[in-house]
Amino acid sequence: MSDIQACGIVCPTDWVPLPLDPSDDVKRWAKSTAADLCERSRTAGYELDKGALRKNLRNWADDSRSRDPLYAFAFYPDGFDTALALLEVDVIVPDDTVPQISLDWLADTFSAHDFGPPQSSRTDLPIGPAVRLRQNFAAEGSPRRGPGVLLQSVTYGILPTGAESAVVLLLSWTTPGIDEEMEEAADSIVQTLTVDF
Repeated sequence: MSDIQACGIVCPTDWVPLPLDPSDDVKRWAKSTAADLCERSRTAGYELDKGALRKNLRNWADDSRSRDPLYAFAFYPDGFDTALALLEVDVIVPDDTVPQISLDWLADTFSAHDFGPPQSSRTDLPIGPAVRLRQNFAAEGSPRRGPGVLLQSVTYGILPTGAESAVVLLLSWTTPGIDEEMEEAADSIVQTLTVDF
């Protein structure tokens, strides 16, 4: 068994890569990316609020940077100045508390039971066996009064063939009515994952 040295992923162009390196200038990135997204949307016939978009980009980048994933992408379809979903990829390395990672451990660790047990299934991906979890849970920071925020997600816990470590892909969204599209996106993007030893 080997350790994963690198991990790759391919996302459609409406999934914007977020700057995660501590040396990245998030403000400059948000300004440049907002200009690109405004131009892309203008070409598609939509006008966006560049200031709102820039602020939204910074917020999503700061949020992902607080968790320090390997990759993070925010979903900005044409015509939207707010991201509709977030995709993060990370590598889980065994340690003294979990010397060997299994699909059962991944399923247990990444399951939330806020609204009942997750829908769980096993599948084989190009890089190895995986567990897929489809679940809903209460989002952090929900308001004290009024309705809470429902966070929906698809999580893949993958054991790349020949690796001791695992790869976790999490796609989450709070926007209602896009469930099927987001599940299809997760199921498609996870097929592009690659690892190098």
